[in-house]
Order: sequence, then C-alpha cells, then structure tokens
Amino acid sequence: MHFTKTLLTWYAENKRDFEWRSSKDPYRIWLSEIILQQTRTAQGAPYYTRFIKAFPNVQALAGASEDKVLKLWQGLGYYSRARNLHATAQRIQEEYQGVFPASFNALLDLKGVGDYTASAIASICFGLPEAVVDGNVFRFLSRYFGIDTPIHSAGAQKEFKERATQLMDASDPGTFNQALMEFGALVCSPKAPGCSLCPFQKSCFAFLHEAQFDYPVKAKKTKVKKRFFNYLILEDQNQSVAFHQRVNKGIWYKLFEFPLIETDQDLTTYSQLSKQPELVVQFKNLPNKAILWNKEPLIQKLSHQTLCIRFWVFPKVSNLQQGVFIKDIQDYPVPVVLQNFIRDYFKFEA
Repeated sequence: MHFTKTLLTWYAENKRDFEWRSSKDPYRIWLSEIILQQTRTAQGAPYYTRFIKAFPNVQALAGASEDKVLKLWQGLGYYSRARNLHATAQRIQEEYQGVFPASFNALLDLKGVGDYTASAIASICFGLPEAVVDGNVFRFLSRYFGIDTPIHSAGAQKEFKERATQLMDASDPGTFNQALMEFGALVCSPKAPGCSLCPFQKSCFAFLHEAQFDYPVKAKKTKVKKRFFNYLILEDQNQSVAFHQRVNKGIWYKLFEFPLIETDQDLTTYSQLSKQPELVVQFKNLPNKAILWNKEPLIQKLSHQTLCIRFWVFPKVSNLQQGVFIKDIQDYPVPVVLQNFIRDYFKFEA
C-alpha cells in the first residue's frame, strides 16, 4: 500500500533516537510507554533513564518500596501511573515469575495498561498486529482521511484502531506503530503542521480542503474546577514539622504534604483562615496567629482542575507528636509545588 510504504520510508529517514527504541525488552517498552502517557517526550526521557538506572529490570522495581518509586516519579504528575507501575511489577514478579505475558489480552489485564500500551508492547516486543491509537494517531489519521468522529466519543477508539490495522504492515507491526506516532508528533503536529514538506500532501483530505485545524474533532471540553488549598506550616523546637501522607483517593494520593485546609474561596488574611470550621475543630490548640507566606497564590494547573495554593506559617509549638525532622523532609515524595516550597522555605540547595 502506498500509504504504508511512504510512512515507513519517512520513518527510516527521520525517526528520533530514543534510548528505549534500541530494545524489544517488554519491561523497557512498558516503562517508556507508562512514563510517556500524559507527558512530553523531552520531559519523560530523563525519567526513563533514571528509572532504568534505579530499577534495571522488573524484579528490581517489584522489590522497591512504593515511596521510593513515588519519589523517583516526582515531577511527572498523574501519580496513579507510578502506583500502578509498582503494583504491576509486583504482579508480574509474583504471577508470571518476572516474565511479561506475551498475549495482548493478558497485557491488557495488567493494572495501568490500557489498549494503547498493550498494543505497543504486543507489537514491538512480540510482533502481534495490534495497532496503537494515541493523540498523534488520532490527529494524523483524522486529517488524512477526513474522519469527523469526535475522538472522545464511545466508538472512536475502535474506529481509528480498525483503520490503522488496515494500513499496518503485518510483517513488522512494531515499526509501523512507531512510525505512525512519530509522524503525528513531528510532521502532523497540533498547532504548526508541516504540510509544505509532508509526503502525504497530495492525498491528505485536510490539506486539500484547507481544514487542518478542523481535525481531529473534539467533544465539548470538561469544565475546569477551581480549588483553594491552605497549607499549615507547623514547626516545633525539635526541628520537626507536621507532615503526613495523603490517604484520600484523588490527586496526589499517597504523596506527602503539610496539614491542609481546603476552602471554597481564596483566603488572604488570618482572620479569614481562623473562621474555618476545620481549623477550629482539628487545630484548636494552635497559636492564635499565622503569617501568610506567599502574597500571591501559587497556581497549579491539572487536567480538570486548577489549584490556588497558600502557605500559612505559625509560630513554633512546643512539641509535635507526629512530626518529621526537617532535615529528612526532602526524602519524602511530594507534589512539585510542595517540593519548591520546601526548598525555598527551609533553604535547601536546589
């Protein structure tokens, strides 16, 4: 097929040199795919190198503590990926004796592994004809064929996967999949597609109809929720600070943080903070004053929510029963916004 031959020729001449592309080891492919979910390649590549150095195989990852995995993941966001990564490594070690299953359905059954990741592992490592569909593939194929199915609709994944499977070079599905994604990333990009140099220019529906930015079709965006976080900085005379692990499911689950009061609006004075019922009930023995550390809220944008974060510093208390020594606080996995605060407030070196 002309499309497939053109794509593979382009890939052979233009593919980027990534560390994981030299391997067909399922562990390395799985690790790279999990890291690159929701993460740009330039950001994810150094994390891949760090993980391989710390955990060179699935046995090493399975034997690590969850806190160590989360600490190494710190800064990548979507921390459920790290927790699932660790849980899946343990399952592969216990149930499969450290050997990845070689069937698509068994791969799909692993925690944190969806159709895309299972297809990548199955095609690259085991030569199975399973087409991958990610954002790059949605964009490239929808533009080329003029597919107006909204990509987040119920049947979109199946429709695009079937189309990609029809185009696939069954003798080397792994290379085809990587070429499809690479072309979407480098040429058929979201905001500045390289149409003038595109080898598919003469047959691309979107280019011929000057409709590149009409594809892929997306459903209405989810409304972004705004949340207001107020962290309480409580130190004692023993160089300890109140610090604990998040136990509620949701953002930053199992990461560590300072005592938190979430409010329905931004607070700028201690008078406002002191009137919060949670402060009165749970922290009734605190000193009756606090200093607002940041004059402007720190803004953390997540996928469907925006956090406005304030830090309130209280005078030192006599003794914290469950404090963490300040000198050890950097050893704990925390969200990046807290890591930056810890570095600046406690004067740790960057």
